[in-house]
Order: sequence, then structure tokens, then C-alpha cells
Amino acid sequence: MGPAPTGGQDRGAAGEPEEMEPAPESTGKEGKKESSKKRTLAGPPVEGLLQPVKLSRAELYKEPTNEELNRLRETESLFHSSLLRLQVEELLKEVRIPEKKKERIDTFLREVNQRVLRVPSTPKTELTDQTWLPAGVRVPVHQVPYTVKGCFRFLPPAQVTVVGSYLLGTCIRPDINVDMAVTMPREILQDKDGLNQRYFRKRALYLAHLAHHLGQDPLFGSVRFSYTNGCHLKPSLLLRPPGKDERLVTVRLHPCPPPDFFRPCRLLPSKNNVRSAWYRGQSPPGDGSPEPPTPHYNTWVLQDMTLESHMQLLSTVLGSALGLKDGVALLKVWLRQRELDKGLGGFSGFLVSMLVAFLVSTRKIHTTMSGYQVLRSILQFLATTDLTVNGISLCLSSDPSLPALADFHQAFPVVFLDSSGFLNLCADVTASTYHQVQHEARLSMALLDSRADDGFHLLLMTPKPMIRAFDHVLHIHPLSRLQAACHRLKLWPELQDLGGDYVSAALGSLTTLLEQGLGSRLHLLAHSRPPVSEWDLSQDPPKHRDSGTLTLGLLLRPEGLTSVLELGPEANQPEASDFRQFWGSRSELRRFQDGAIREAVVWEAGSMAQKRLIPHQVVTHLLALHANIPDTCVHYVGGLLDALIQSPKEASNVKGRMVTSRGGELVMVPNVEAILEDWAVLGEGLVQAVEARSERWTV
Repeated sequence: MGPAPTGGQDRGAAGEPEEMEPAPESTGKEGKKESSKKRTLAGPPVEGLLQPVKLSRAELYKEPTNEELNRLRETESLFHSSLLRLQVEELLKEVRIPEKKKERIDTFLREVNQRVLRVPSTPKTELTDQTWLPAGVRVPVHQVPYTVKGCFRFLPPAQVTVVGSYLLGTCIRPDINVDMAVTMPREILQDKDGLNQRYFRKRALYLAHLAHHLGQDPLFGSVRFSYTNGCHLKPSLLLRPPGKDERLVTVRLHPCPPPDFFRPCRLLPSKNNVRSAWYRGQSPPGDGSPEPPTPHYNTWVLQDMTLESHMQLLSTVLGSALGLKDGVALLKVWLRQRELDKGLGGFSGFLVSMLVAFLVSTRKIHTTMSGYQVLRSILQFLATTDLTVNGISLCLSSDPSLPALADFHQAFPVVFLDSSGFLNLCADVTASTYHQVQHEARLSMALLDSRADDGFHLLLMTPKPMIRAFDHVLHIHPLSRLQAACHRLKLWPELQDLGGDYVSAALGSLTTLLEQGLGSRLHLLAHSRPPVSEWDLSQDPPKHRDSGTLTLGLLLRPEGLTSVLELGPEANQPEASDFRQFWGSRSELRRFQDGAIREAVVWEAGSMAQKRLIPHQVVTHLLALHANIPDTCVHYVGGLLDALIQSPKEASNVKGRMVTSRGGELVMVPNVEAILEDWAVLGEGLVQAVEARSERWTV
């Protein structure tokens, strides 16, 4: 690029096509061939084929525009290479929803809106009188205990509003889900419906009546129930078009109360809204002891109240900022490849969107940033910020009546408050999940900073399930054993708060138990719960044990991994009793060379391979001792390389060396090709063994 060369004005004026100088005449066969080619090129253009663009000399050598210069500078400073930028742009094209498909989805949404508003009303009955429900529809929640006060009648919704990522323009393919908030009228709700699951029972009955009438409409090819983010107290109704359009979109209906119906001060994390006398069937204690708080129960009510306000906030922040929307889409792909957004307690795309809004409010992200810049900024924030210690808040109010961050830290492991100051957006996120997100963010930032050629594929294109991300993996099955674990660990307040979900109630205690037992051997412990599948209108909702297996991943430290000794305190110290209680029968008094008498645990391990499997002994012993989970219910996957490495090692002794002549003497040297061949066989065997051991426990 640059100014045209001298003499360019004689060849053609600006705006005119450049004329080619006639070539010298050729003689013989070559001249005939060239003349025939010229005649072919000079002929009329063939219809349907692209023709070369004729540029003038001025257009060919014109200076780059400001937009082109800015794009070149941005590519050089932000994307490390033009290839990375092209890869990101192509990925965004693939995950965005095409305009033609949006038009078809919008048409379907308008029809859904009209159908929902035309559902007829029902007479008023008691909550426990559900005889008015048709025989082919079951209530999509577990009503335990069944007896509850209150009345119910169905009235058409006050309004139906599209909320979520589709309206914001951050919804990504291949699974297109559109969330619709169905606002229940005030007339069917009562002031004390926040107590003892009354609101959730009414919400489920409202959804069941909607499902019965919409299931008879030919507009829908599929009408099914599902849990909202894995929460068994909050089902949603899934609507899909009929025929070949069934995979076009899934509309999820979420019944919700009017935004200001429940008072937020009654839903603080320190308040109780599930009475022990009702839930446990016992009379209240006469000693005046306070009721245990129900922070998760209160949060689930607040989530339904704030659907529209969160939508308005995100719409204001994202608005027309295409870079922010692209950044959210890239982050969703990043989470999906690592399976961090699955089920109850996952780090969802909604949390990522709210995190973008928070960083915009703190001016760490600007609305003019590109999608790649937003991706880097969020990953950097996650890698360097521990929300389990120092929570963050979108609330800008200085009202002293609002709860403090410390109040939320006492009730939840991860704290991120919304703009109201009452709702913790990360209430369902466990500390283990957040630490896993932090770990993956650090790895991703190191990958981006390394400028590796395959960085894009490793970051956004390569799936990274738990079996690939952790050294050892264990599966707990059947999940019904966790109910006994809750009884052993005396988790009655947690069960009362979570509505009887014994898997979620036991999860925090189990991860804390294993982290304490593994100690310095452990770098990271994470868990994974498969999402609960959908179910038909005529079926009962899935039970907690129906969600398959609970999977725990262990990322181990090389330092101290092979130590066979757990050294405890001296026998005369007060901590010795706690050590004995924690380790049970494995703890014993031992005298050491320095003369000290200490509590200690010694693990049986003869070879180095057995020492690398000491975490297996630790896990099974602690689960059986403290949680009443026998080793027959724990399937441990680890140390598979140790069994496979023996045969290649023996083979290398035979064919891994070769005889050669050096200075007239025969010497034995390694045969590199044979050794590499052995390791290739080893790698194939390892992959097959992992897949075989994993498939055996697929549920």
C-alpha cells in the first residue's frame, strides 16, 4: 500500500479501469495457444460464475481507512495474531442464531403468549384438595409433607414476558432455550404463602393446569416438565413446536409472583420460613430455641421475584454493545466445554452475564470492548478474585437496613449480590464449584498469555469433562446412601432448608470431610451432578436418587502424595482427641526417633504404585466412618497407568536396546523407535481402560 508509482496517471485516470498493454506477438505453436487462451478470456462472461473485480490504479493503491488501521492495531495488541481473530469471529458466527431462524422463533413465541393467556380459570379449592386435576396430569413437585394450609384457584396470568438470553441476544446454539416469565395474579396468592412451601405448591399446581390445556393444543409437538436449574421445588414447563420444527426452540415457562408481592425483609438469609413443627411433624421445643434459618429456600422465592428486574438491568448494560454480547457468548462456550454450567449449583451463563454487568459498573470493562477483551477481563477477574472470602455486590444503595455482605457469608459459601442487595446470585454455587472455575480460569489465562498456536482450540473448541481434568475420579452410587449420610452427619437444618434434597444437603459436608482428610495431597476437589432429565405430564417427578451418580474429581499434588504417614498431635495435647475422633480406628499412638509420642495414621502401601493410590484408602475410610457410605458404593478410578506400564517396560528390556559399533567395539544403546512404539501402545491402552471403567458406571 502507498502512493501510486510515477507514471500511473498516464496509464489511466482515477475511476477508469486499467488497460492492459498488448503483449508481443508469438510465433509457432506457443503463439497459437496464447492467442486461443486470450480469445477464451475475452469472450462473454458465463452466467452464474463470479467474475474478477476490475480495480482502478487509484483504488488498488489507496491508503487504508481509519477503520482498517484500528482493526490492524486491535488485532496486533489484543489477538496476538490475525488467525486468532479469524477463529473467534468464525466461532461467533457458528453459535449465533441466524435471522431467518429468529423470525420463526418470534412467530412461535407470539402464539405461545396468546395460548397461555387464554387458559380458563378454575374454582377455588384447598391446596390439599387436588381432585380437580385431570387424571393424566401429575403435580410436578414432591409434596412432602402433604398437609399444608392455604387455598388455590387458577386465573389467567397477569402478563407473560420473555426474559433471559434470547431477548438480550446472547443465546447460543445448538440448544436454543427461551425463558418466559408467567406472572401469577395477586388474587390467587396470600400474604403468608412464603411459609412452609405454600408458594411452591401453588406454583406447581398453576403449572400443572397450564400443562393440561397446552398439551391438548396442536401448536405444540411436545409438552413436558423439567426442573429449573436442577431445583426440585421449582419445575418449569417445556414447550416445543411439532414435526420437523421440534428442535427449532424450547420455550420454558416459569410461573412467578408479582415483583413486589413478598416483602424482601422476610426473605433474608437469617430468617426461617419452613417451620420445624410442620416439616418434621414434631411439636416445637419448649425451651424457646430459635428456628434454624432457611437461606436457600428464601433465595428461591427471591429468584422468582427478580426475573424482570434482572432482565431490565442486563438489557440496560448490554444494550447495543455488540462486544459485550460477544464476550458473554464466548464465556458460555467456555463454560459449556468444561461442563461447569450443568445442574443445580452450576456456574451458569446468567451468572456470567451478571458478572459482566458488575465489571461494567466498576469500570473494569467498557462497552466499546471487543468480545475477546471481555473474555480476557472476566477470566482475569475469576482467576484473581475469591468470592468465597470477599463477596461482591451490584447494589449501590447505602441504606443501613440492607443486610451486610458478612451476613451472606455466614449462610452461603459464595457471595455475589444483585442490585436489590437482598438476593445472592451465587446461592446455589458451592465452594468446590467456584474453586474449579477459578482453577480453569487460571489455566485459560496462562494459555492465552503463552500465545500457543493451538490456544484457541484448547480454550474454546476442546471438551474437557471431569475424567480429563482430574487425576482420580470417584463415583458414589446409589445416591440413596446419601440419605443415611445426612442422618449420620445430623444435617436436619440443611434438609429442612433444601426441601428434603439429601444429595445437596450432604454434598458440602462430604467435600469438607475429604478435603480435611486428604490435606496436603489435594490441590483441588470438584463435584459433578448430572442434570435431571425431563418427564411426561402423566409421570411423577423424579426422586433425588434418580439423578444417577455423584462424581467427585481429585486433582492431586505430587508433593506428599506417596507419604504413608499422617502425623497427628502429641498424646498430651487437647487436639489429640479430635484427631482420634476424625480418623477412628486407624489412629494409633506411635513413638518416633526424636522421642515424641504422637497420634498417627499409617497406610498400607508396599510399592510406589500402591503409594500413589493412598487417596483411595483415605476416601473410602472417611466415607464409611463419618457418612455411613460403604466402599461397595464408591467406585474409584485412579492409578490405571500403573497396571499398564509394566508390559511396555518389560518389552523395552528386550527390544528397546540395540547393538552398534563404536570405535571398533560393540556397545548396547537404547532403541528409540522401539521405546516410542511402546509408549504409543501404552497410550492406547490407557484410553481404552479409562473409557471401559467409566462406561461401566454410566447411568
